[in-house]
Amino acid sequence: MASDEIEVPKDVRPFMLEDAEETNLGQKNGALRQFRYGNLHIREYEDRYLVHMDKVDPRNDPLGHLVHDAPEFLVGLAAGYLGGKKVASEIYKRQKNMPFAAIGAAVAGTFVSIVAGYAGYSLVKKIKEF
Repeated sequence: MASDEIEVPKDVRPFMLEDAEETNLGQKNGALRQFRYGNLHIREYEDRYLVHMDKVDPRNDPLGHLVHDAPEFLVGLAAGYLGGKKVASEIYKRQKNMPFAAIGAAVAGTFVSIVAGYAGYSLVKKIKEF
């Protein structure tokens, strides 16, 4: 559980806000469902709700939400793109006269992209926990 989240047991408050909208936006983190009410992000679990306030409502400003509330996704995408592109480019340059050089470069670039993207995402996620 993130340190900025509030846990509300269902036996204390077994109902949702009437105007909260069920949404797919946001990480479910194992929740059954999730809702948004303005900047309020509510995750419903079997026995409780976890609630936190986002700085930006992703329904109104998706990019602003990523920048302010979920930078780990942007860092992961950037790391994956840049790492994969660099590796694919270098491998292709060194092997461009060989058969299937483009395929080999693409496979290596894709692999590095996945690893670098996950590493960037995980690093920022860990930093946010402090």
